Amino acid sequence: MKRRFLFCLTFAVLLAYRAVAAEILIPMDGAQKDHLKAYGVAYWILQNQQEVDWLLNYRGGSFAFKHEANFEKELLVRGVSYSVISDAAYTAILTQIASPEVNMEVMKLEKAPKIAVYSPKTKQPWDDAVTLVLTYAEIPFDVIFDEEVLDQKLLKYDWLHLHHEDFTGQYGKSIRNFRGQDWFRQAQEEAEGIAKKYGYAKVSQMKLAVVKKIKAFVAGGGFMFAMCSATDTYDIALAADGVDIVDVMFDGDGVDANAQQKLDFNKTFAFKNFNVNLNPYDGEFSSIDNQRRERNLYEHNDFFSLFTFSAKWDQIPAMLTQNHEKTIKGFMGQTTAFKKDQVKADVIIMGETKSAGEVRYINGTAGKGTWTFYGGHDPEDYLHMPGEEPTDLALHPNSPGYRLILNNILFPAAKKKKQKT
Repeated sequence: MKRRFLFCLTFAVLLAYRAVAAEILIPMDGAQKDHLKAYGVAYWILQNQQEVDWLLNYRGGSFAFKHEANFEKELLVRGVSYSVISDAAYTAILTQIASPEVNMEVMKLEKAPKIAVYSPKTKQPWDDAVTLVLTYAEIPFDVIFDEEVLDQKLLKYDWLHLHHEDFTGQYGKSIRNFRGQDWFRQAQEEAEGIAKKYGYAKVSQMKLAVVKKIKAFVAGGGFMFAMCSATDTYDIALAADGVDIVDVMFDGDGVDANAQQKLDFNKTFAFKNFNVNLNPYDGEFSSIDNQRRERNLYEHNDFFSLFTFSAKWDQIPAMLTQNHEKTIKGFMGQTTAFKKDQVKADVIIMGETKSAGEVRYINGTAGKGTWTFYGGHDPEDYLHMPGEEPTDLALHPNSPGYRLILNNILFPAAKKKKQKT
């Protein structure tokens, strides 16, 4: 009888605590069991028409929102660490954050952004880090490609990820290694079919039209994110507008002998003064990428450091660099890192490897929108080769490299604040 009474008393106390405990706090420091799924919960809360507070630089960039039983249940189902706190306790946290003496800020997330992933419909022998982490975090997205972009369907979305695409129309410069394989032939047929459908004589011309549509999407207020070869080839295509940099085996005629002199760096998002690589059999597209033989970095010593930004004054880069780690493991890709001296002066550098003179993670604005470039292929597989099994993110639930991707996905949900700088 006494035991039953104690149980009932304990349960009553718990119910009373829940009655006055009005906030759920998701810590994003070392106490979090699954950082990646925590972003998925924040997104899901937004889908349920509830605002989320993103507590910049507070315990690794924690999340907080009004307590509801179904929210708590979802956290338990997804295995995300959390605590339920009283209004008074949360007010104390907000007071701490508001102090001008600390580098913290509260960003209100208001609406779940509509997400698109630009990816080919044909099967390719490599995966994509963004689609892997979106799937693991249970964040919904649509797959679109050239036809949807050319048909103006980008207007339906807030955020666009560019899969590891070659926007120069040279099929990733992989003709030497993959020409005889079915997937390469299918990708070529797909691209040529789309070009013909929309009246372009060459795939490179069709890809340039896609690049321009995406640029207009960003200028109109969209958010664009790219990794690996989708970063530098995007800017190369912009700089080479009206210049033939594609050799005969790709488009039926040779390159412009004066192509380098005709590049227009005023048209690019991020890069300047680079040399385009006109060799069709060389996997490098330009001098932008800091190549392995130049870097002198290997898996044991390849790291990059995140910059610390003022959460109260520079909210955009502060949001994009929220993490429980400031030193991130490097990882290779067809485009791994960007030479610092070929990055434009107005670009915000958010992560760099100073010893190698390279930057890995950059951001900028174009018109009303923003773009982010992140070098490398897979943050948890140093040298991910075509045909290898996709990374199992259940083995890397606290990956700081993957967190950078998810920062970009939540960023468009933030309530716009007037820039202080």
